[in-house]
Amino acid sequence: MEINFSKYSDGLVPAIVQDELTRKVLMLGFMNQEAVDKTKELGKLTFYSRSNKRLWTKGEESGHFLMFKSLALDCDQDTLLIQAIPTGPVCHTGSDTCWNEKKEPGGFLQEPEGIIRKRKSNPDENSYVAGLFKKGINKIAQKLGEECVELIIESKDQDDSLFLNEAADLLFHYLILLQAKGHNLQDIVDVLKGRNIKK
Repeated sequence: MEINFSKYSDGLVPAIVQDELTRKVLMLGFMNQEAVDKTKELGKLTFYSRSNKRLWTKGEESGHFLMFKSLALDCDQDTLLIQAIPTGPVCHTGSDTCWNEKKEPGGFLQEPEGIIRKRKSNPDENSYVAGLFKKGINKIAQKLGEECVELIIESKDQDDSLFLNEAADLLFHYLILLQAKGHNLQDIVDVLKGRNIKK
């Protein structure tokens, strides 16, 4: 990948940041080669600040990082499209994007999904999720089945609190199964969108 940093007089290229899961545009920053290299090294988006004339890692003060996932170069080789996972509000105003947008209700699911992904790649012996991954796919599938049965049982009663809690347990374990199989919610969304096109 050969990025054309000479296109603009300041030697920087625009970097459009998109949420890996929701595909929502989060922010625009600027990068030089050093920022690109630092991003890959840290796994956190790092830009070049035009006002402070230095590299800055998004979230270095707030703690709300953008976890780097992938980078694509446009056809003119002078603009970057970066996929990332936010760990909190993206904008300094507290909004989820720099266009004052809030997350859609389903967008919250990227947070537990991110935690599950982290527990899979960096196991913690005290983590329930990491323990399930260690036991393997059969145990994870069994646990999902158990949660499904519990939800069905609660759906026949009138206790909304128990029903909602069982529904949350089922969804959480479904996210674990997706990660165990190497997939995420976006893969399921893509399948559903494809089905809608065919109807």
